[in-house]
Amino acid sequence: MAEYKFYYFNGRGLGDVSRQLFALSGTKFEDIRIEHEDWPAQKAKMPFGQMPVLELKCGLQIPQSMAIARYLANKFGYAGKTPEEAALADALIDQFKDFYAEIKPYYYGKLGAIPTNTEEEKTKTLVPARDKFLAIIGKFLKKSNSGFLFSGGLTYADLMIVDNMRTLIGWWPEYLNGFPEIKAWYDKVDGIPEIRKHLDAHEDKGF
Repeated sequence: MAEYKFYYFNGRGLGDVSRQLFALSGTKFEDIRIEHEDWPAQKAKMPFGQMPVLELKCGLQIPQSMAIARYLANKFGYAGKTPEEAALADALIDQFKDFYAEIKPYYYGKLGAIPTNTEEEKTKTLVPARDKFLAIIGKFLKKSNSGFLFSGGLTYADLMIVDNMRTLIGWWPEYLNGFPEIKAWYDKVDGIPEIRKHLDAHEDKGF
């Protein structure tokens, strides 16, 4: 029996960073991908009635994408090399969640989840939110000497923010135009062999 079972939809969403952490660490897990049409029958089995959910060998189920990613990052050494880096990685994730909330009119419009003019929302919501968020990212990159957000090396904050960028760049290829330092960071994270192998194996599965 696998030590870990990971329940999520058959796509990336906010759950794939946990899969990427498994790939980076070389840890085997049971990747249980639930199709949307099968979700209603599974919903009541999940602690909060939503996914992703990480199930440990002992039967404990951990819900919420960020809680799972943080747990795995701590287990596998991607939470930050010092308590201070770990705290700042958590803070950047909280800031990312604020950014994600700000761009929902654009993001969910592109997904078809809400009716909206996505080109208008790109100008009205995505661009100002991007500019504010990338300014923060840029400050961390300037202080780091590793090429990642922190001098201690790769963290789950790098993974989470870059994975969201993959989706945004897929919709708007010019997303990082004018941000060369951030583009270099994006390419560095995106090109990690274990991450690239994982993504290429599921390249037909969107956002």
